[in-house]
Amino acid sequence: MATMESLIGLVNRIQRACTVLGDYGGEGMSLWEALPSVAVVGGQSSGKSSVLESVVGRDFLPRGSGIVTRRPLVLQLHKTERGQSEYAEFLHAPKRRLADFAAVRKEIQDETDRITGKSKQISNIPIHLSIYSPNVVNLTLIDLPGLTKVAVEGQPETIVEDIENMVRSYVEKPNCIILAISPANQDIATSDAIKLAREVDPTGERTFGVLTKLDLMDKGTNALDVLEGRAYRLQHPWVGIVNRSQADINKNVDMIAARRKEHEYFETSPEYGHLSSKMGSEYLAKLLSKHLETVIRQRIPSIIALINKTIDELNAELDRIGRPIAVDSGAQLYTILELCRAFDRIFKEHLDGGRPGGDRIYGVFDHQLPAALKKLPFDRHLSLKNVQKIVSEADGYQPHLIAPEQGYRRLIDGSISYFKGPAEASVDAVHFVLKELVRKSIAETEELKRFPTLSSDIAAAATEALERFRDESRKTILRLVDMESSYLTVEFFRKLHLEPEKNSNPSGPNADRYSDNHFRRIGSNVNAYINMVCETLKNSIPKAVVYCQVREAKRSLLNHFYTQVGRREKERLGAMLDEDPALMERRTTIAKRLELYKSARDEIDSVAWK
Repeated sequence: MATMESLIGLVNRIQRACTVLGDYGGEGMSLWEALPSVAVVGGQSSGKSSVLESVVGRDFLPRGSGIVTRRPLVLQLHKTERGQSEYAEFLHAPKRRLADFAAVRKEIQDETDRITGKSKQISNIPIHLSIYSPNVVNLTLIDLPGLTKVAVEGQPETIVEDIENMVRSYVEKPNCIILAISPANQDIATSDAIKLAREVDPTGERTFGVLTKLDLMDKGTNALDVLEGRAYRLQHPWVGIVNRSQADINKNVDMIAARRKEHEYFETSPEYGHLSSKMGSEYLAKLLSKHLETVIRQRIPSIIALINKTIDELNAELDRIGRPIAVDSGAQLYTILELCRAFDRIFKEHLDGGRPGGDRIYGVFDHQLPAALKKLPFDRHLSLKNVQKIVSEADGYQPHLIAPEQGYRRLIDGSISYFKGPAEASVDAVHFVLKELVRKSIAETEELKRFPTLSSDIAAAATEALERFRDESRKTILRLVDMESSYLTVEFFRKLHLEPEKNSNPSGPNADRYSDNHFRRIGSNVNAYINMVCETLKNSIPKAVVYCQVREAKRSLLNHFYTQVGRREKERLGAMLDEDPALMERRTTIAKRLELYKSARDEIDSVAWK
């Protein structure tokens, strides 16, 4: 089997790699969260920071009164070979190795202030710090802001709830081991850390109790009831810690000397001497490391299952956004043509009803065109006054003898010319719908999303083709209108039977009425003829528009583009497949995560079952 150091060290490396790639938290469970870590929880001034420094063996955390830890500190300890120098490295400054741990403290303070400002505010954005040392065990610890009961000046009133919610968001995760810090000189029943741990881990399976400040208890008292599990029992043994005193801190007593002093305290203590082998910060670090190894081994099947699931999801995502394109011109041309065909299929689906939008073309013919025809000003054009004017002008100096044929023709020609407006409007309306369907089809073609240049080229080529189709359609429907003017339907007029005019005595007092009735009849006859023409055009205009625009768009929308693409050089083909930088970055990120997860799976398999 693998050694404890190699297994936990591997988990540490994987967690750090996850952090670098941003695979940390978010929706669902990330690989980082699936790997166990230890959250350090305690009230303010419970000795939480001192415990961490004792485990690390270095003095590196900011100190002060009130809330000192104002952002979560994700601390990854990496055990190195004996004799190698110690150094620290922050994720936000990955190429900067800090051997001076006073500089580490300052950087934690500066990075905290960068987000929260020089205030007493808190932030849930973690600081990631790795420490490499031969004097540590492989471990991931998360130092969280100290729980508090009241807000002090300069803090929002919600600070108590905000801190608890932040701490809870870490410790309620099933893979989080809770290190509950409680001071020995306070009643364990009032411990904020134990109270919260009991809520999120009622069985105590994930909770380790740590009792600090044993040396500060009142004379004649001790914490044996807690340490031996009588006052509050946990599944794991309580560990007592003796931190450096303020005098030691002021004298800059190093952590190695402090560890020796702590060991001597338990060895010589009449109350705790019999527990000395299971007390102290060194024992705590080894206990946590051993427990981590056990938990990791238990979770290996579920971790591998999560990794395999994520690998499948990442591969599916790569398939969705597209794999890298080959560089030879033949493959590039093939890719471009395939993408064009994918767009063309979706465009045709919109026209044929498989997708919405094509019905708007029918709406042009069924609603817009008839409505426009109804609004034509035939009433004004065929008014009594205008009919009399046009007929009289057409007669010239010689009034018509029987029927005013020239007047009829002029009235009909003038009326038919009004049809050109609605006919052209129908052409433009269908053209607009087709352009919109092109835009929608490009947006809905998933394969094209990674190629903005090609998408623009296809849009431009399709628009150019639609404009050609529109021009041809406009010529055709104007010809239809002109045809109605160039040859009138004679049979219509032959069927008209002149009815005797009432009060038609020209010498009587009704001579003016006779004249008005005569022109009214002419206007009525022309109006009847125009209605017949209107019905004809109402049917023929849609046919012409569909034939010239819709049919051609389905048949040959990109034919001209195909011809142009086939003649292009390799460089121009490559330029057409120039991808969106954001998508390229997304693919690179997915590829790195995929590599991370595959490597993690292989390493966990090889290390765990050696």
